[in-house]
Order: sequence, then structure tokens, then C-alpha cells
Amino acid sequence: MQTQKVIDHIVNWLKDYATKANSKGFVVGVSGGIDSAVVSTLAAKTGLQTLVLEMPIRQKADQVDRAQDHIEFLKSNFSNVEGFRVDLTPTFESFEKTTDGYKDDSPNKNLAEANTRSRLRMVTLYYYGQINGLLVTGTGNKVEDFGVGFFTKYGDGGVDISPIADLYKTQVYEIAKELGILESIQQAKPTDGLWEVDRTDEDQIGATYPELEWAMEQQLSGKTAQDFEGREKEVMTIYLRFNKATQHKMNPIPVCEIPVELK
Repeated sequence: MQTQKVIDHIVNWLKDYATKANSKGFVVGVSGGIDSAVVSTLAAKTGLQTLVLEMPIRQKADQVDRAQDHIEFLKSNFSNVEGFRVDLTPTFESFEKTTDGYKDDSPNKNLAEANTRSRLRMVTLYYYGQINGLLVTGTGNKVEDFGVGFFTKYGDGGVDISPIADLYKTQVYEIAKELGILESIQQAKPTDGLWEVDRTDEDQIGATYPELEWAMEQQLSGKTAQDFEGREKEVMTIYLRFNKATQHKMNPIPVCEIPVELK
């Protein structure tokens, strides 16, 4: 990959899109992870107003530290960046209290609560985005957004633009290195930060990003799990299971088309 040329291409694309949309710039949620660090830096490089928000909800200390360090990194390098913390923990706990007792034994309760965290952040980003005339800028990469659907519907999947959604995670790391993203962020294990306990993306999915990227390429070439053995077969099975289960996230909302004769 021609890393610097890709960076220039994305920065120009962001700037051109914002100009045509009559937007002042971008708002990005930063988590202390690699994707949000790269996206926020690319947005800052446009020279347009860039608002970066850390939105903790009972966040792990290391995630908070990395997010805050990245905000300081941006502010010290780009005069067009404003960044601050919006603590959503009280909001989330209020929601928890309101829904307390409803189907606490449901196997889906923990996942529903995790997704609620992501959706609260989406609401917050749009609030600040609308006030300031900014575009909510997505941080999802290609394998997450179009491979395994590893995002929350109407949560971190609810954005105006997606500057790195055509890049694999490994390519995002290449860009991070070129941009000089903090080493602590480059070395951190990827996590969605939606759980009370430490759960990396690999823990949740069962495969690494390089493995998932390989599987995505195999799927695009028409291969299935039956074409492989051992770990490769296992990875393909994992990838295809996620891919099938998350089509509702990746495809447009189904519309019931009414026959003309019935209208």
C-alpha cells in the first residue's frame, strides 16, 4: 500500500465532502483505539474544525488514558482541533435504573446493555455535531463494517461518513505508523470498550484481524469453509457465521413494496 498517498487521498476526500455538504468539519468519538486515533488525525489534517470527544461509560483506566493522551497529541499538533470528555456514565446508569428488573434472566441482556453504550455515544456525537455544524465521522474499518459486522446497529454504525471503511485493519495500522500515532495506541489490543470486563475483539470473535481479512478475501473469491482444513477452516467458519448473522447491519433496511394495484 502506498501509505502516504492513501493518507493524502482520504484527507482530500474528507475536505471535499465537507465542503460540498456545507459542513464546517468533523466530530469524532475517540476511544483510545487505533481506528478512532487514525480517523481523528486524518480529520485534523484537513485543516477544518475537528471536535474529538471521549465518552467514557465505566471505562477501563488504560482506555481513558490512551484517549486523553491522543486528544492532547492532536491539540498540540493541530490548531483546528478541540477535544474534551463527555462522561456518559451517569446517563447510562440512569437508563440501567429505569430498565432494572425487566427480563434480567435474558441471555441477551448483557449484549443489549453493551449496545446501549454505543448508541448513547452515537446520540452524543450527533448532538455535538448538529450544534457545531459538523459531520459525524465513522471509525469502522473494512472487515468490521462489511465482513463480520462488528459494530452496533445505530451505535457506532450510525455515522455520516466513513473514511477508513475501505481499509483493512492491518492497513489502518500502517497509516497509524505513518501518522505518528502514539505507540501506546498502536500496541494496544483492539477492543470495543463496551463491557465491564476486559474483552478484546479477538476474544469476542475468535479470530485475529489478519485471519479475518484473509477469510474475507477467500469469501470474495468464492471459497467456503469446506475448501480448507485445520485452523483455516475454523477461521472461515467463524468469519462466515458472523457475516451471515450480521447482514441486517450491512444491508439497507428492508422495505415492504406495495403492489401498484393495491395503492
